[in-house]
Amino acid sequence: MYILFIGDIVGKPGRRCVHGYLTELKKERQIDLVIANGENAAGGAGITKSVFKELKDTGIDVVTGGNHIWDHREIFEFIDREPQLIRPANYPKNTTPGKGTFLLEREGIKTLVINLIGRVFMSPADCPFQWVERELHFFEGMADVIIVDFHAEATSEKQAMGWFLDGRVSAVIGTHSHVQTADRRILPGNTAYITDVGMVGLYDSILGVDREGPMKRFLTRLPCKLEISGGRTVFNAVVVEINERTGEADSIESIYKVFN
Repeated sequence: MYILFIGDIVGKPGRRCVHGYLTELKKERQIDLVIANGENAAGGAGITKSVFKELKDTGIDVVTGGNHIWDHREIFEFIDREPQLIRPANYPKNTTPGKGTFLLEREGIKTLVINLIGRVFMSPADCPFQWVERELHFFEGMADVIIVDFHAEATSEKQAMGWFLDGRVSAVIGTHSHVQTADRRILPGNTAYITDVGMVGLYDSILGVDREGPMKRFLTRLPCKLEISGGRTVFNAVVVEINERTGEADSIESIYKVFN
């Protein structure tokens, strides 16, 4: 089977890019399942109910989250009714809204998606390594394919997670930095890995937002509003080919496409 994992979708330009390209890409690559990180899909930070519906309507099967998942308060009102929208599993146990996993079946193949968040240079969270260990134990024997979205800042932490899960899951896909890395590979245990899949959003930007705001912050150390206007967009993703019988990854290919 072929799984398409789309990088962090940033604001309206990112959503428009997905809407304009995903149908063609699914047909071209014979994609069976689409996963996307959507924690920045609404205005560049967070996700709303209408934006989540829009992403589903474009053909995305599962939307994962990260450190901005709670930025729009309305998410508390609908996340429990939308199991295809998951947030990091390793938030403290008293973080009750939403879940960090989603198990779906497509043509007899059961795929488990796990969302985790890192702890290095990030806000406090429970240990992602211990949490994923518990999740794998809980779902043991229930899934043919397992995809992990590790939303983390430090490349070392992401690489550690890749090696920790090698041979135990089908793919470990890094998100959060919005910059696609060149280290995609199949690890010795036949787990597909990439440190960061990148983003979908403004190409001539700083991490998907207009350049002026971040540059002013760096130059003056003063707070300023971050805005997202328009212009060229970039589509970052990976296509992972998985043997559904064994759950092992056969290949991982990066997609980096710029649209005018």
